[in-house]
Amino acid sequence: MSSEIITPDINFNTFRLIEQQWTETQYLNETQYDIQDRKIPDNIYTAFYANALNNFELAKKAMVTDVTDAPTRANETAITDLCEVYSFYYLVTTFGNIPYTQAFDPTNPFPKFDDASTIYQDLLKRIDTDIAALNEANGTFGTGVDQIYAGDPNQWVKFAYTLKVKLGMTVAASSTLASVGQTAVESAVSKGLLFASNADNALQTYYSSPPNTNPTWVQLIQSGRHDYVATDFFMKLLGSQNTATPVDPRTPYYFALNANGVYLGAPVATVVTAANYSLPSGPLYTTGSIGTMTNPDYPGDILDYSELQFNLAEAAVRGYNVGGTAATFFKNGVDASIQFWTGSTTGAAAYDVLPATNQLTAIAQQEYIALYNRGWDAWTLTRKFGYPAFAPLNPAPYGLFPVRFTYPVIEQNTNPINYKAASAAIGGDATTTKLVFFK
Repeated sequence: MSSEIITPDINFNTFRLIEQQWTETQYLNETQYDIQDRKIPDNIYTAFYANALNNFELAKKAMVTDVTDAPTRANETAITDLCEVYSFYYLVTTFGNIPYTQAFDPTNPFPKFDDASTIYQDLLKRIDTDIAALNEANGTFGTGVDQIYAGDPNQWVKFAYTLKVKLGMTVAASSTLASVGQTAVESAVSKGLLFASNADNALQTYYSSPPNTNPTWVQLIQSGRHDYVATDFFMKLLGSQNTATPVDPRTPYYFALNANGVYLGAPVATVVTAANYSLPSGPLYTTGSIGTMTNPDYPGDILDYSELQFNLAEAAVRGYNVGGTAATFFKNGVDASIQFWTGSTTGAAAYDVLPATNQLTAIAQQEYIALYNRGWDAWTLTRKFGYPAFAPLNPAPYGLFPVRFTYPVIEQNTNPINYKAASAAIGGDATTTKLVFFK
């Protein structure tokens, strides 16, 4: 689950490219929105359904007999189910209607696709059920099994409430689900059990030697390939384009100096020489680089305090009852992001004051910068806010900016009746079909 969200493997996750954090240096298909040549939708389905979700389901079934202590089983089942909710969130916000209620019935190889809105609301209910089941006084997973929170029920409760806010704010601009989302957000905030600092961040543990290494290291270092560099769009947003001294303090943690000793982003979707531009930062890329995201044991970030604070800032601007001001939440979000990457809040004061006007755009901009290395979530931000407003690609891409992914080819071929019904229900199986969450 974590690796599918984190990996830059273009067979599975091209969102850093779609979101113009990175651009390819020679093979430009994915930067130009081609999701079919590598069957990326099929691979996402496989990663979540066949690998993560199927194993979560099998684990919950095995617990019925393998975990004889009922209170321990309740904790372990709830933690496992929260991982299912997290996985389904990415599936449903990527495709729309998907197999859900019949997804794991071994007697039904042709599951129906459930309505995306219905799935979304059920995921919120599951979060509440899981929170009610978690109890610090009872047994739980050990460190070797749960490599995010070592089975700590209290941390998983914070994760659950923070995830509930994330789901609620995803639909903040939806014409049909915004009120449902607002209720979820206000309910979660009222409990006072959200992430309180970066110490609560949900970080997947990786190790210094294979096979359980960070997938970013696998793709960028172990592979020996330099296929990705910063975009000029993103580097200009950081204020560090063509300078030796970074403006945004996160710059040297995001990217390395190029061969000429400056930070330089490349034109999007253009064949370039990698050494002339800034590679994703890491000590194995450029001598003296202080970045660590390309280390094999760099933890994978799947949910964090900075994102929560930006969500609450947006909620406050929209008039939700979230117990604080937009300005305070905004400052917290910027400070947390800079501290997470650099180890201190030095330089944050230049960015952490929310302007009096265009506040949603200001929040979107800083959240987008903070979501560097989390391209999937940056894509959701763009679909909700319409920010960044990316310029049309040149040369002409394979299609317009994708606001959803098309259904897998294997689903079209093997489950055609349900596939056609789902496609019609969402308004057509196209990358330009807006999902209910964002319209």
